[in-house]
Amino acid sequence: MALKSLLVLGLLIGCIALPLAQAQLAGLGSLLGPLLGLLRIQGILYCTPNGGIGGNATATPVFPNALVQLQCGGNVVSTATTDSSGVFSMLLDPVNFLLSTLLSGCRIAVNTPLASCNASLPSVGGLVSNLQFIGNSVASLLNVLNFMPAGFVFNANLH
Repeated sequence: MALKSLLVLGLLIGCIALPLAQAQLAGLGSLLGPLLGLLRIQGILYCTPNGGIGGNATATPVFPNALVQLQCGGNVVSTATTDSSGVFSMLLDPVNFLLSTLLSGCRIAVNTPLASCNASLPSVGGLVSNLQFIGNSVASLLNVLNFMPAGFVFNANLH
């Protein structure tokens, strides 16, 4: 009987303690929420000599299935493939990147030959772009810092 009473008392204490612990964690999350976040790099790649939108926006074809790399200090740190709409997106953990390094020491590179989306474009080389910060958004408890290519340029030596 004493063992049964101790078991019931332990369960009762556990049932009381669990909501309190959850409330404390929720409070901690609301304090750390703005500090926690992600880095998102996204953009649209077009099938043009500079990867940008042409003069007539509705007639500019996109570049599907292109390999897009984030290169920092000469190393590939993240990759994405453009979808059928030419859109790519990468999510990064901000613990691994300093904002200043991302903006000054990293670049977006597209090594997929432009000829793969248009045979009249070069079959060697690729596109490169620095990054630019475009603002932040909040998703749930996460603060998301958003980046996009600053503007692609053709690099004949890229492989």
